Amino acid sequence: MYKPMTILRLLRMTALITGYLVLVSCNTNRNPAVSPEDPMEDLTLPEGFTSRVIADSLGRGRHIAVNSNGDIYLALQDLHDGHGLVAARDTNGDGKCDLAAYFGDLPGTGLQIHKGYLYFAHDTGVIRYKLRENELLPAPDPEPIIVGFTRQYQHAAKTIAFDGEGNLYVNVGAPSNACQQDDRSPGSPGLDPCPLLESYGGIWRFKDDVLNQTQEKDGHRFATGLRNCVAIDWNTTVNKLYVVQHGRDQLNQMFPGLYSDSANANLPAEEFFMLQDGDDCGWPYCYFDDGKNKKLLSPEYNGNAETVGLCAGKKAPIMAFPAHTAPNDLLFYSQDMFPAHYKNGAFIAFHGSWNRAPMFQEGFNVVFVPFNNTLPSGGWEIFASGFSGNDTIKNPDDALHRPMGLATGSDGSLYVSDSKRGTIWHITYEHSSP
Repeated sequence: MYKPMTILRLLRMTALITGYLVLVSCNTNRNPAVSPEDPMEDLTLPEGFTSRVIADSLGRGRHIAVNSNGDIYLALQDLHDGHGLVAARDTNGDGKCDLAAYFGDLPGTGLQIHKGYLYFAHDTGVIRYKLRENELLPAPDPEPIIVGFTRQYQHAAKTIAFDGEGNLYVNVGAPSNACQQDDRSPGSPGLDPCPLLESYGGIWRFKDDVLNQTQEKDGHRFATGLRNCVAIDWNTTVNKLYVVQHGRDQLNQMFPGLYSDSANANLPAEEFFMLQDGDDCGWPYCYFDDGKNKKLLSPEYNGNAETVGLCAGKKAPIMAFPAHTAPNDLLFYSQDMFPAHYKNGAFIAFHGSWNRAPMFQEGFNVVFVPFNNTLPSGGWEIFASGFSGNDTIKNPDDALHRPMGLATGSDGSLYVSDSKRGTIWHITYEHSSP
């Protein structure tokens, strides 16, 4: 007969072997990688805002979701001990996570809580886990909502949004830079028409509660001409879909006679769109030059850095951001903790890219765009910075942290995830006394 302690150890070993539940400490006070002196604890924020690291070293984080009870869910870029999702909880009320549980067997990006389920978009589909009251982990067997997206080796991340009317929108990035005959080959012409647009480079609409949908049979191509829109959100205030696009790369490497290193670092702008059914935003035929404030014909399609051509008829952005800053999440703020300036405006997490070289890289921050009804009411402003730990980043790998996902808590506070090591920041605002 086993002794009681031996049985306890056996049960613990069994839990680890099954691989469903893995408990770790994510209390940053117990992790020597993050200490109270760590400069990343305090981000640079507007007056009145405070940031705090509430979890760290969870894995390379992607998008994030926060339940009404404060439980945090994070999608992972890579498997952690065979798991692609992690749930974290503050069990003692000190404002920092002291419990984390890993689950699921696929890595991915898109993550949202919707109708009592945790929806998770991996590279080839969308699944949902039933959330269970008072339990950190959802039910173990996910339901397949969308299946069969083709496996991609560029821009494979799927991200999602819901419109509140039973529809689910999925970003399907294009597995290409500019739809060339020979992808990323200097001087190679673009395919015309671009065959990738049949299944990629756009936003597809599905039902949010029908199982085993496929893109071919059940998906509706809502918008096209979008190279990759990792940042996507439904604005519930105006009932419109918004995305921020990753612009194309390597203008000077593909066509050095037309674009200098400096021009490449500043072209094309990252575009912010309000989308309607049937919109065509122009990729791969066009890119946006914010200096000229117009879409120009891509050199792969005989553009010369001045030609407009067919691009005059493509969807225009509502705002443009600096080139190669990698917008990776979008969140419309509809809650009340933050000052009125932020009400119904948009937060965007910029991940930082690589294609500004040999110039310094930019991004690595969270920006805010004020809105009035459906459109921006002012210019974009940096809301949170200091993630990278250095103002002169040559290579994105040199950044200490790269902001990735955004979510709000039920109290209106903001959460930001990091893709370097799985740090999560909690940003709050304290009203000043009259």
